[in-house]
Amino acid sequence: MVSQPAQAGLPHPLPGAIGLSHLSAYDWEAADGVCGGSPHLHLVCTEAYVVTGGRGAVQTLSPDGYRDIPLEAGSIAWFTPGTVHRMVQGGDLRITVLMQNSGLPEAGDAVFTFPPEVLADPDRYAAAAALPPGTGPETAAAARRRRDLAVEGYLGLREALVAGDNGPYLEFQSAAARIVRDKVPTWRKLWRKGALAAAESTGAQLDALAAGDPAHLGEATAYEAAPTRLGGFGMCGRRDEYALPGTTLPYQGEQQEL
Repeated sequence: MVSQPAQAGLPHPLPGAIGLSHLSAYDWEAADGVCGGSPHLHLVCTEAYVVTGGRGAVQTLSPDGYRDIPLEAGSIAWFTPGTVHRMVQGGDLRITVLMQNSGLPEAGDAVFTFPPEVLADPDRYAAAAALPPGTGPETAAAARRRRDLAVEGYLGLREALVAGDNGPYLEFQSAAARIVRDKVPTWRKLWRKGALAAAESTGAQLDALAAGDPAHLGEATAYEAAPTRLGGFGMCGRRDEYALPGTTLPYQGEQQEL
């Protein structure tokens, strides 16, 4: 029998060890008259939006410039690490979010587009990114202030990029990398126990089948889950999340929420 690698931390993984949540985009109007979420990027994780209702858009900044991608029920959009993205509310927009490398986003794999002076000060950045616990008015007000600060920095990045100057965008990416650098050892552990372990398990199963050994099929079963927290204040909107062991980390604090 071909042995399979242990999947410590992945007792009941979703396919591919992805993360899963549901979002309702914020309807707060920002300084530019647009309603929506807090612009940010991820450092090592690709994110996908599966639109389940309503309409809106996702605005992105990347080396290929500024884009405004329409979103409507049934559409899908995804963006790779380094892409600044801003969810825009157009009318009852509801999205299911799929996150690569689940465990890493929950451990801080996202940086807001705060103005440069905030990004340059780790303590100031952490204070601006944090939210008080709960889902009440105080938390809502703090989430809106955080969103507005991120939009302030984002509008400067977008203006420069549209004008053909990618310098501020590249400087933001460098600042984001500095902010998360100390987290990389923890991310590496989560990746090994999560996405890498899931891929290695598939490899072991292929080896077993090639050897004529289907023993792993004897462990077949089904699982079910329901949201464990409703209406949290995420980066893009109100967020419903699942505390699935090994795939979506249990809720650990508003400042870590996507």
